[in-house]
Amino acid sequence: MKRIKLKKKHGITWHISIIVTVELAVSVALATIVSYLLEKYLGTIWNVSPVWLVIGVAVILGGGISIFVNRALLAPIRDLGKAMKKVAGGDYNVQVEQTSRFGDIEDIYQSFNLMTKELASTEILKTDFISNVSHEIKTPITAVEGYAMLLQGEDGLSEEHTEYVDKILVNTKRLSELVNNTLLLSKIDNQSIETKQETFSLDEQIRQSILLLELKWAEKEVDMDVEMQSIKYVGNKGLMMHVWNNLIGNAVKFTPHGSTVKIRLKETLEEIIFTVDDEGKGIDENAQKHIFDKFYQGDTSHKQEGNGLGLALAKRIVIMAGGSISGRNLPLGCRFTVTLPKV
Repeated sequence: MKRIKLKKKHGITWHISIIVTVELAVSVALATIVSYLLEKYLGTIWNVSPVWLVIGVAVILGGGISIFVNRALLAPIRDLGKAMKKVAGGDYNVQVEQTSRFGDIEDIYQSFNLMTKELASTEILKTDFISNVSHEIKTPITAVEGYAMLLQGEDGLSEEHTEYVDKILVNTKRLSELVNNTLLLSKIDNQSIETKQETFSLDEQIRQSILLLELKWAEKEVDMDVEMQSIKYVGNKGLMMHVWNNLIGNAVKFTPHGSTVKIRLKETLEEIIFTVDDEGKGIDENAQKHIFDKFYQGDTSHKQEGNGLGLALAKRIVIMAGGSISGRNLPLGCRFTVTLPKV
């Protein structure tokens, strides 16, 4: 069997070394020829040092070489940088063209494509695992919650036993919420959820969210300062409700007793802007980078109720709707802003 020897591509260093060497040699040669011709035909009129002539030719050649290097070397690196930003944003299906005249860049491209394939495979395995486990956990949690509710209605339970049953119900509800949010987040990440679009009143939906949370803000004697324009919106009504419930619920949870939560909704010529302000302690500087990460909780003691999925879920939903979400500290408390495109 005849063995075929593959031609090995040289690296960037080799190419640059050859380019610089050739440029110097060509600059000296051209400068010598030009100097000779000018001196021959112009005689004493031409009185320029050969050194300056070499420098001038080198500058002209260097400009042309810079354009070549920019197109052949820097452009592929910029393309790779853009692809890496997409991966950093969670898009693991990015692939770059593997062919290049430089061996080093081609090797980097091949390694990058291999990395994204492995990351995509790992993400699929993780998502499938989360989805399957969540489904399996959901059934026994529902059963435990049902039996606890039956016990809650039984006569003859001691005060201590009643307290235990109440705690079981509280924790099963928290687990149910965790499982439901995990499943929903998994479906959104895989884009397998039904994106049902309908026209509805956005301000009315936010009012419904405020009413759903009335027990929480009434218990803390929180004043709800609400100013909203009447806005019609086209989107997934069920998913958007998750966004408002989470953001308003968080504002009520982290604002002090007897303080105020401000809610604003307005539209411009191009977008819809929703803001919710609380009067709490604000977001820690280190936590600001991670508040939209899955399962991240700024309160490491876990004294506050929550599972670290609410903001991650809200962000995925808003991004699916073509909008953006952000959080920042105010002089007193913090503000979350949701921006949605007008359809």
